[in-house]
Amino acid sequence: MDQGHPLPAIRVHGVSKTYRMWANPGARLLVPLLVRAGNRLRPLSARLSQRLLDAAHRRMHTHLALTDINLTLVRGEALGIIGLNGSGKSTLLQIIAGVLPPSSGTVEVNGRVAALLELGSGFNPELSGRENIFINAAILGLSRARVEAVLDDIITFADIGAYVDEPVKTYSSGMALRLAFAVQVHTEPDILIVDEALAVGDAAFQAKAMARIDQILSSGTTLLFVGHDLNAVKAFCHRAMLLEGGRIIEEGLPDEVITEYLLRTHRRALEAKLDPQAAKLKRLADGYGVADGYVSRSSLNDTQHATLAHGERVTVALLIRLNPSIRHPGIIFDVLDGRGLQLTGRRIALPPVADVADVALTITFDACFQQGIYRIRMRVVDAPSLEQTTVLSRQEGALSFEIVDDSREHFTGLFPVPMAIQIQS
Repeated sequence: MDQGHPLPAIRVHGVSKTYRMWANPGARLLVPLLVRAGNRLRPLSARLSQRLLDAAHRRMHTHLALTDINLTLVRGEALGIIGLNGSGKSTLLQIIAGVLPPSSGTVEVNGRVAALLELGSGFNPELSGRENIFINAAILGLSRARVEAVLDDIITFADIGAYVDEPVKTYSSGMALRLAFAVQVHTEPDILIVDEALAVGDAAFQAKAMARIDQILSSGTTLLFVGHDLNAVKAFCHRAMLLEGGRIIEEGLPDEVITEYLLRTHRRALEAKLDPQAAKLKRLADGYGVADGYVSRSSLNDTQHATLAHGERVTVALLIRLNPSIRHPGIIFDVLDGRGLQLTGRRIALPPVADVADVALTITFDACFQQGIYRIRMRVVDAPSLEQTTVLSRQEGALSFEIVDDSREHFTGLFPVPMAIQIQS
């Protein structure tokens, strides 16, 4: 291509993946023989040929993991792939990373790839962590001089101390995962492929891992991310894709795709409980919900998005549509930060209604948050108790506010907590 049309980082065209499943180990040998014999006998005896082919098919069945997947990722773009377990997410990543061949279709990858798939699977347990660092980096195409230049950074990031010179077989699973993650993210990849790798280690290491990926992306690296952490998809990705049964169901902005995913997941959960509300779930402008159990109107300081000073008063006015079948109505009101992390919230009980009616609710609080953008999430529920809560609607993004003050002089973090401080000389 010419300079006006640069090569994409990743292009997947018409990719499908079919797995053969065998009735027993012996079928692996017998089925090819039956198929070959059936095909050769077809000109002589169509009936015998068909019987042999039918016998082969009884001993083997196929599982279609992916069907006609198409996607293009330009350089510097971040795509998040979400879906239930078994939807084909990891299979797609392994095909793009070159670990698995597709049954049909083509994959084009342009640039150095770091694939965070099964972390630590390539380590030699008899060698030390330090030796495995050099081996893994060499596999990724790095010279020894380049590895030595970042060796201290890798060891510091992995945070396994003196164990780096011990055999990997003495490591805990978390230590091996942290070391593998540290190697991959220090290779300066053009394309980063992540499959649930942000779940490695404890909470402190996860925070460090997310910060490191954020740093990698800011340098223009292309990201292909699979995970169940929907907040991470919102935080890192420009686009999102929903897979279901090996097919692309929806593709678009992360908020829209995540809403569709949550709707489908919630509907399945209600159907599993034989809840009649499952059939009533539908998409709303700002989420999903049942037709007569959702927030029908909302405002924040008489608008949709307000710009506030630190500590300024926030007034949220809601009109909630309820029906009499909701015996214990309530609403869960949450404040989220820009990455979707829940900061605070309240469960509020609502009065039951005798007929379909709108219940007005006003919530006020002081915006004592650090500088940044915050969103409101609302979930109408039927909740006889904390343990028996059925979500009827989930709406997010219609209301938001921005704090323009930088309050780090007064407190650190996102919001202040009352503290008693004593200083003695």
